[in-house]
Amino acid sequence: MIQDIKPHKYTVAYQNVKAKENDCLLIYRDGNILCQESQGQIAYPLIEDVMEKYPDILSGVRYLFEIDGRGYFDLPGKEVEPFLNYRYLPKEELRRVRPMWKAFAGITGFQMQEWYGNARFCGRCGKEMKHHLKERAMVCPLCGHISYPQICPSVIVAITDKDRILLTKYASGHSSFKRYALVAGYSEVGESLEDTVRREVMEEVGLRVKNIRYYKSQPWSFSGALLAGFVCEVEGSSSIFMDDEELSAAEWFGRDNMPKDRSQADISLTGEMMQAFEDGLL
Repeated sequence: MIQDIKPHKYTVAYQNVKAKENDCLLIYRDGNILCQESQGQIAYPLIEDVMEKYPDILSGVRYLFEIDGRGYFDLPGKEVEPFLNYRYLPKEELRRVRPMWKAFAGITGFQMQEWYGNARFCGRCGKEMKHHLKERAMVCPLCGHISYPQICPSVIVAITDKDRILLTKYASGHSSFKRYALVAGYSEVGESLEDTVRREVMEEVGLRVKNIRYYKSQPWSFSGALLAGFVCEVEGSSSIFMDDEELSAAEWFGRDNMPKDRSQADISLTGEMMQAFEDGLL
């Protein structure tokens, strides 16, 4: 999956450090990321690359994380136009490009800078927030309110009925992703992940399920979610009653007729779970 970047090492702990010229710069604009792409391979600019055009850039960067000891920074509040062979790529394209660890860096940085943008002002008193000196948090200098990065717990559900699995497609107004996926949804306040599974399955496809089993988790920065994968079995009738506001399709598939038009197994938890079913591992 996209976060499985070994032998590369991702270090997320916040560091109050100054950027170096050979650190990497992740620059975002309107849901796009500045990068070079050649034959599906991407590269991000180093700070020294951007300094030629913006010599004062070091004073405006913000630390995000490290990969293999190299710092990754973003550049809040500054417009950077495409230069040399760098252009803005829609963040959704990070599902496609390689190497995987660079795609992971790009989308992880996107989630962080989105949170920073949403946490500029205090949600209690409206005062402009300041960055905490020792951890990744925004602090209100007036009322003391602290805001931490927002992560949304969600479930991905492989619903099985003997040798069949239920696959769905999102409705056009609900998501831009048009391939087959699994039932999914966000947890509500006071709800366990297992209860989220039961509720989402009932709401989206009208089924009751049993034998709910945890599979694996995945950070999914495309939507700011932390995904928890579950496998379960239909209890009672397998007749589907689809919520057509959220879904455009909901169908049973056997292991021998799984659609090719589906989530990629090497990128997403959804794709891996569907591949595991096809391979007889679920």
